[in-house]
Amino acid sequence: MTLTFTALLCIGLCWGPWDQGQPEVLPKPSIWADPGTMVTQGSHVTIWCQGSLLADVYHLYKERGSVSWEAKAPQGSRNKAWFHFESLSSSEAGQYQCAYQRRHRWSERSDLLPLVVTGLYRAPSLSAQPSPVVAAGGSVSLTCSSQYAAGTLHLLKEGGADPLRHKTSSNYGNQGREQAVFLVGPVTTSHGGTYRCYDASSAQPYVWSRPSDPLHLQVTGLSRAPSLSTQPSSLVLPGDNLTLQCRSEAGFGSFALTKDEGLSPPLHLEGQQSPDFPLGRVSHAHGGRYRCYRGHNSYTWSAPSTPLDILIAGMHRKPSLSARPGASVPRGENVTLQCRSEVQSDTFHLSKEGSLALPLHLRLQDPAPPVQANFTLRAVSSAHSGSYRCYSSCSTTPHLLSLPSDPLELLVSGAADSISPPQNKSDPKNNYKVPNLIRMGLAASVLLLLGILLCQARHDRGGARDASRS
Repeated sequence: MTLTFTALLCIGLCWGPWDQGQPEVLPKPSIWADPGTMVTQGSHVTIWCQGSLLADVYHLYKERGSVSWEAKAPQGSRNKAWFHFESLSSSEAGQYQCAYQRRHRWSERSDLLPLVVTGLYRAPSLSAQPSPVVAAGGSVSLTCSSQYAAGTLHLLKEGGADPLRHKTSSNYGNQGREQAVFLVGPVTTSHGGTYRCYDASSAQPYVWSRPSDPLHLQVTGLSRAPSLSTQPSSLVLPGDNLTLQCRSEAGFGSFALTKDEGLSPPLHLEGQQSPDFPLGRVSHAHGGRYRCYRGHNSYTWSAPSTPLDILIAGMHRKPSLSARPGASVPRGENVTLQCRSEVQSDTFHLSKEGSLALPLHLRLQDPAPPVQANFTLRAVSSAHSGSYRCYSSCSTTPHLLSLPSDPLELLVSGAADSISPPQNKSDPKNNYKVPNLIRMGLAASVLLLLGILLCQARHDRGGARDASRS
């Protein structure tokens, strides 16, 4: 035991001087900015540096500059210090590092912290092709356009973990504007959200423009589609009240209504199971193709409803409507309704009053007036009877129709369909079976009667002979 104690004492006495000769290893500090690394010009920011509980002094360095800032370690929390900038300008933009000192020795520097100052230039524009509403699994191109050349365009998704995207601008011949195209896809629910883009010059990469207007990317096709209908009809006149009805299964309280080439942003309704979208009094701007969606959250939606076309009548002079060979037609015959326009038209529509079916339409090749479209109704029945009107339009404005023609009353004459005798389609030979059976039955009855009479006569003669013999 004495020998062991002596050995341990020797090791302890030797270790002390050897340990004092070794350099102290100081941990690498970390650095971050509050409220973030992207700050609007004139706003404030605080840069934090976290090192060791034994630190005495912290230093903040700006890359590619001789400027540095010093902060003593706070007494209450010596493992970190802060550097506050009250009103940022372009001169504060750049990359920062920090380090700390202990007993005249310095730690290594932290990782680089980029500090971006925004709002120095005019905002670029951001658009989506073909649309900001994209089906899950599809793709969309986000185009950022700037008026400045030889710079870098940045795309940022707000509130998400997606990394910032960068692209050097290129001249696409769009009135001299510089553009960068960012492809997004295959699209999933995580891609839904709000996007903005920024512009920056090559000379000052951390000095950015104002943000573009927000672009809200909507992802659809995540559940079964609702249905879309209208009251009173999809064919309306200016001044009519128009309401579109979106119908869905229970459980969804968020709905959106979109219109091709318009109604941007979409109309939204919250907290309803099957909402009505009142569009008010109709004007020519209401004409177009509508769809509705039910929502899961702000940016993810169901598949779209079947498109509903709203047609606005009364935009130009009415056509005329006539029937050939006439407005009174025997049941089962064909009739042609002729719609004739004296103004330039290439599309014609035929509607039946009181019918829930969509109007029939025909597209012609030559729009030069006068022009005529022929709607042929084949093998007419009582269901074809009613009042008809026709309209004309141009394919350049397909949802804007003429005034309606004067009504044409179509009358289908003849027996009702419900009492049509099925024997008309049978074999004519079958028509003789019943009378023949009747004749055969009568003949059999006559033969039977004659047989009975003959038997009776024989019986009477036999009785007479027996009586004479006796």
